[in-house]
Amino acid sequence: MKSSEAGALLGIGDAAARFGLPTHVLRHWEAVGLVTPARDGAGRRRYGTGDLTRVAVAVRAKQAGLGLDTIRVLVAAADPAERRAVLVGEAVRLRTRIAAAQASLDLVECALGCGQDDFTRCPHYRTHMALGL
Repeated sequence: MKSSEAGALLGIGDAAARFGLPTHVLRHWEAVGLVTPARDGAGRRRYGTGDLTRVAVAVRAKQAGLGLDTIRVLVAAADPAERRAVLVGEAVRLRTRIAAAQASLDLVECALGCGQDDFTRCPHYRTHMALGL
């Protein structure tokens, strides 16, 4: 989406402040193709409604753990099926990360709950370690 869409045009400082971002983040996102703000006669960036929507999507996607390359594909894709395929792939990756984090938490909780003075001597802990969990 281009900044020329209907809506007020914001400078980079105001656009960044709206989302609690430093201005260098918006400059970087422009450099990697996430946003394409218009320029005024003096060359200053002007963020329109479409740009602000892309920034909002990018902020939320970053919070969800998506990388900039994935976000760029999501905001650029015109085909809903393409966006869905990207999100399906991300869901698989997130489930894998969640499972690994849960296994790590289980191991830490096992060590914390162990009755041994040295948890590395706990038979249950050793079993987990032997299994690669």
